[in-house]
Amino acid sequence: MSGRGSFIRDQRGAVAFEMPFVYLFLIMSLLLPLADIAIAGFQYVSAWQALRAFGQSIQYAPPSDFSNTSSWASNALAKADPRFPIPSIQVICGDTNSACSSTNLASPKYYSYTTTVTLAPMVLRPVLCTSSSANPCVFTLPFSERFQ
Repeated sequence: MSGRGSFIRDQRGAVAFEMPFVYLFLIMSLLLPLADIAIAGFQYVSAWQALRAFGQSIQYAPPSDFSNTSSWASNALAKADPRFPIPSIQVICGDTNSACSSTNLASPKYYSYTTTVTLAPMVLRPVLCTSSSANPCVFTLPFSERFQ
């Protein structure tokens, strides 16, 4: 038998030749999108935990004057996580979802605040970033917590 005939029958090198293509396909189609989702999930959970931690830090230190909460709010906002800043906090009185004032001091009372999460996906940008705003990968997470 000739050398060429033995190579045709013995095809052990075919797997070694195809494996770089299989690895490239697996990494590009499965692992990178999975990494995008995992990173986005960790960022979302971290932001949500920062909101909850901020709520716990202000839970037992309510404002002394519900008609003017500006000085209390500035002191409270200093306790926020710098990775997920909270731009403003609102104290809501009653079931009408309106801010506390000298004319609205009804119970129950809530804190309401938000933070933003910025995603930077590598592969899944069209799926995760669907907004048409200037920065489509910024998401706002609202949070409210009753304190009285």
